[in-house]
Amino acid sequence: MKKNIILILVMIVCFVGGGVFTHFVFKEKGTIEEPLPKAELAEGLRGKYGIDKNIDETTIDEYLNRTDTVYRDVRMLVDTATWENKGGDRYLSGYIEGFEVIPSVYLAGFTDEYIEQKKRENVSGLYTGETLYTLEEDGSYTANYEESLSILEAIFPKDKNIFIMCGAGGYAGQVKELLIALGWDKERVRDIGGYWYYKGNHAIEVKRTKDGKDVYDFSKVPYYNIDFDVLTKVKK
Repeated sequence: MKKNIILILVMIVCFVGGGVFTHFVFKEKGTIEEPLPKAELAEGLRGKYGIDKNIDETTIDEYLNRTDTVYRDVRMLVDTATWENKGGDRYLSGYIEGFEVIPSVYLAGFTDEYIEQKKRENVSGLYTGETLYTLEEDGSYTANYEESLSILEAIFPKDKNIFIMCGAGGYAGQVKELLIALGWDKERVRDIGGYWYYKGNHAIEVKRTKDGKDVYDFSKVPYYNIDFDVLTKVKK
C-alpha cells in the first residue's frame, strides 16, 4: 500500500513538473502566447500617425516569435524620397528579426495632404509608380488590379495579428488604414512605429562598411516583390 502511495505521488510530481517545464520551454519558443495588451493609440503626434501605445519600438522584443502574429516592415529597400532631409534614412540599413519587408508604396498612393506635409518637411521624391490600390480623395480605396485583394490577403493574413513598422511610423500607419478600410479587424492590425528608433536586441544589420564605403547586403532581407507587369489591370 505504501509503495502504491509513493508511486502515485511520484507520478503527480512528474506530471506537474513536466507541465511547468513544458510551459516555460514552449513559451520561450513562442508556441504559447499570452494575450496581447489592448490595441490603443499612443498620445500626441505618434497617435495621429496611428502608432500603438502598448506595442512599439521599445517593447516589440517582448512580442516577437508569436505563432499568432505576422511581422511586416513596409519600407522600400531604397526609398525614392529624401528622408535624410528630416533625419531619416532612405536605405533599409537593417530590420528586426522575424519581420518581412513589403514596401507600403506598392500597396496604395498618398493623399495630397501627406504630400504637402512632406514638402513642408523638405522631403521630396515620394514614389509615384504603380500601386495595387488608388487612394481616393474621399479616403476610399479602388483596386487597380484584379489580383490586388488576394495579394494583400496573402501578405497580411486576416486570421493573424499583424504588426507593421517602417522607418518612423508613417508608412506603417498608412498600411494600417488601408487594411482596416478593406475589412481587416482593427483590433488585430497595429502600427508599432519606426525602425529608426529601435534599440532592442534583435536587429539584423544590412548596412556594412567596405573599403571606406557603405554597402548594403539586401540579399539577407526577406522581401515581398510585386511584379505589376504580370497582374491584370482593372478596366475602368
